[in-house]
Amino acid sequence: MNHIKNYYCVEMETKHGKVIIEGPLPPERLEQYTLHENLTSFRPPVQQKLALVEIAGFEEGRIVIIRNEDLIVGYVSYLYPDPFERWSEDKIDNMIVLGGIEVTPPYRGCGVGKKLLEVSFIGDEMEDYLVITTEYYWHWDLKGTGLNVWEYRKMMEKLMSTVGFVPFTTDDPEITCHPANCLMARIGKRVNEDTIERFNQLRFKNRYMY
Repeated sequence: MNHIKNYYCVEMETKHGKVIIEGPLPPERLEQYTLHENLTSFRPPVQQKLALVEIAGFEEGRIVIIRNEDLIVGYVSYLYPDPFERWSEDKIDNMIVLGGIEVTPPYRGCGVGKKLLEVSFIGDEMEDYLVITTEYYWHWDLKGTGLNVWEYRKMMEKLMSTVGFVPFTTDDPEITCHPANCLMARIGKRVNEDTIERFNQLRFKNRYMY
C-alpha cells in the first residue's frame, strides 16, 4: 500500500495563546521541538519524544502534534499494530492503530484534543484506512481529571466519535480484563469487505462469540 502523508496545518486560539496543529510530520521536524514535561501518560517525555520520532520515520507512521511555538503540548500517533498484540497477527496493510493521544493538562478542556483528531482525518487519504484504537483504563489520567473510569470512558468515546470512531466488541483478553476498556474503530469509506472481514476475525478468537 502507498502510504500517502499529505501535510496539514491549522491554527487555533487558546487561553495560552495561539497553537499550531500540524502533521503528519517527518522525524527531522519533530526533532526540532520539545515535548511538554507533563506528557507522561505512556513514558517519560524524553523517551516519549524518541518514540514519536521513530514512529514518524515508519512508512505507515503518522504523528500529528499541537504546539505552542516550539513546545509540543499534545500529539496523536498512528502506526501498524504492536507485534505482540493480536491485531498484528494478520498483516492488514490498510489497518493502523491510533497508538496514543495525549494533551498536557493546562491545554485540556478547550477543544484542542478534538481539533487534533480532526486534523488527523482531514485528508481524503484516511478514507483508505481502517483505524483502530484500544482504550485501556490504566493509561487514563483519572487523578488529574477527577473522573472515574466510566466517566473517562464516556469522555473518550465522545471524543473519538467526533471523527467517526465507534465501539466494537472483542474477546481480546487485554480488553476484556476490565469492563471499562474498549475497542473502537473508524472504517474509511473506501475500505473493502475483505479488510473488514479480516478485522472481524481478529476481533474474535472464540468463534462461538463471532
